[in-house]
Amino acid sequence: MAFENIKAGLEKYHAEVEAKLAKFPERANLVPNRLYTPVDLGENFDYMTKLGFPGEYPYTRGVQPTMYRGRFWTMRMYAGFSTAEESNKRYRYLLANGGSGLSCAFDLPTQIGYDSTDPMAEGEVGKVGVAIDSLADMEILFDQISLDKVSTSMTINAPASVLLAMYIAVAEKQGVSADKLRGTIQNDILKEYAARGTYIFPPKPSMRLITNIFEYCSKNVPLWNTISISGYHIREAGSTASQEIAFTIADGIAYVEAAIKAGLDVDAFAGRLSFFWNAHNNVLEEVAKFRASRRVWSKVMKERFGAKKAKSMMLRVHTQTAGSMLTAQQPNNNIVRVALQTAAAVMGGTQSLHTNSKDEALALPTTESVTIALRTQQIVAYESGLADTIDPLGGSYYVEALTDKIEAEAWEYIKKIDEIGGAPEAIAKGYIQKEIQDSAYKWQMEIEKGDRIIVGVNKFTQEEEAPKNLLRVDGSVGKLQAENKAALKARRDNAKVEETLAALKVACADENVNLMPYILDAVRAYATEGEICGVMRQVFGEYQPHTAL
Repeated sequence: MAFENIKAGLEKYHAEVEAKLAKFPERANLVPNRLYTPVDLGENFDYMTKLGFPGEYPYTRGVQPTMYRGRFWTMRMYAGFSTAEESNKRYRYLLANGGSGLSCAFDLPTQIGYDSTDPMAEGEVGKVGVAIDSLADMEILFDQISLDKVSTSMTINAPASVLLAMYIAVAEKQGVSADKLRGTIQNDILKEYAARGTYIFPPKPSMRLITNIFEYCSKNVPLWNTISISGYHIREAGSTASQEIAFTIADGIAYVEAAIKAGLDVDAFAGRLSFFWNAHNNVLEEVAKFRASRRVWSKVMKERFGAKKAKSMMLRVHTQTAGSMLTAQQPNNNIVRVALQTAAAVMGGTQSLHTNSKDEALALPTTESVTIALRTQQIVAYESGLADTIDPLGGSYYVEALTDKIEAEAWEYIKKIDEIGGAPEAIAKGYIQKEIQDSAYKWQMEIEKGDRIIVGVNKFTQEEEAPKNLLRVDGSVGKLQAENKAALKARRDNAKVEETLAALKVACADENVNLMPYILDAVRAYATEGEICGVMRQVFGEYQPHTAL
């Protein structure tokens, strides 16, 4: 009877509001309902089925029983630029100022498997991340940083196996065994084909490398997160919140299927899978997205793959605030945007977080701006109260209804992708790319028409002076890397390098061989990334992108 009373009262409320709209019109492009009540959840809303408790299936309210009441999320600041020496200084600065983990940005040549001396690298060395050509660079990058005491995330995909091997080799030189290493490699090639573009090899050998990493790490690097299935770049390319989690979870399904096909037991590797979400501008939608994503993944793992272990069903997530939402105009406004995005990620229950800096729409962040970004996390953690209770927006009629809506939309996309034949096939046919492009176009048209307001861009604009004191990478970095590589080749055992590369080439030709031990041998001999990836290019070929439909 109480439910019927609410419905009756709601009808009366809306009738009274509608009568006043001619005089007091509402803004355009708002969420469908002006008010959310128990009616939006349905009379048969089942708390235990939909929400449950933190640390329990379906994990809507969080993957840990106490969430941030025990310890805060890992505060990772994405950093890397110029040389390994310069990036090492930034890493040690961040750790000294309260950062609790590292997040490594690599330059474009490193991301697509070229040495700094390759003609393809000209003009890009050290620009958007640190240049890493060999184990010698990696040793400098982590100089005076104890790898058994820090968690490291590396945004690397196509050559993830090579960079992970370098990290393991650096730890060995520090006297740290691989079973003590904690961190994550992104290692998500499907989203590269769909949204980002730093691919090297065709899908089949790329999937082989990924499952090789799963297998190797399950036995040798058990604390390492072997993949960070990334919705971040899908959202940056223009997707909606529902598309971000749907397309990413569809990719996750493909990785799990590939690993099982390769002979791995789902519970042997699924607990080390992690995800990477974007924290966008609409705070409440983002909170709902985080909650819905945990519910969807837990059901996928339990019902589709028969996972038995709780950790296999948990969607653990690293989050980065939305780079695409930073504006070159009035860059100080970005501090506010990042603070709101940080609040969304925390209320959504992220496990680690990187906050962007205010000047990243213009250049690499300065030390001052990256400090503000780190302090933003610390203020939210220690002063806001948002981390004091678990899932603080749980039970909000609006947030619960929005969580259900995003979940339902995600399932519809996943069903469609299944019908196409899975994420790799949907990417090959251009379906996922087309959906992202359509959403991006719709968003941009709303901005250009003034239906969507971006403060300082299409409203509240002002004349501005040219920005000062931006961080620019010196063009001499490429020359310095070339000198370092020449010195490396002069002192290393080149016969040993050739021997390890020849062994890797033979191994690449046999699909049943795990390539990680061969890549490790080449890395330990100081073969360069370009040399190692060059051998794999010879055997595997290179991916040729398809045009979206």
